[in-house]
Amino acid sequence: MPALFVTATGTDIGKTFVTCGLIAELRRQGRAVEAIKPVVTGLDPAAADKSDPALLLAALGRPTTEIAKISPWRFVAPLSPDLAASREGRTLDFSALLDFSRAAVASANDVLLIEGIGGIMVPLDADHTVLDWMAALRLPLILVAGSYLGTMSHTLSAVDVLRPRELTIAAIVISQTPGSTVPLADTAVSIARFVAPIPVLALPRLAVASAEHPVFARLAELV
Repeated sequence: MPALFVTATGTDIGKTFVTCGLIAELRRQGRAVEAIKPVVTGLDPAAADKSDPALLLAALGRPTTEIAKISPWRFVAPLSPDLAASREGRTLDFSALLDFSRAAVASANDVLLIEGIGGIMVPLDADHTVLDWMAALRLPLILVAGSYLGTMSHTLSAVDVLRPRELTIAAIVISQTPGSTVPLADTAVSIARFVAPIPVLALPRLAVASAEHPVFARLAELV
């Protein structure tokens, strides 16, 4: 089944916003879409309805009571998964993570979106990073970057890390950073010069992720 892995150059960049927007667009087109975020940190059980998995479920039209189904590895501390798990005397089983991800791909009726955690080099356990997870799955990637000052270096560095693993970057989305002094369009154009032929899409701040926008329509064409 068609599947995409949504990753980013860092944390709090806009992965969930982009994933929710793509879910909404696919549903508008009548596509059957599922999404998982297998690993999440900083999840306060008392405020789970405001978490990233809850936002994905809302976009899918499913109740927040199903968080455990799409996010089986949940940790309270807002840290990298290896550190957050250690705080709780736990470890993240990388083999189990791969099995869960592959089973989700195999069982999807049409489209599956897998949202990663943090940036591409975030440690999952003592030996593996998000990059290892993506390399094992070998799914096309949506790379989300911000529009803040410095993002060009971060984005191009991420692309240089991904390319040796022979991972397909289906698109780069430049998600507008609130309060950024750098013009969104200029940032996208500058990055595009260095990463061609990868499409670079500029996504402005929207009131809600479910809003219709050409960027989401372009992403929907990838699956």
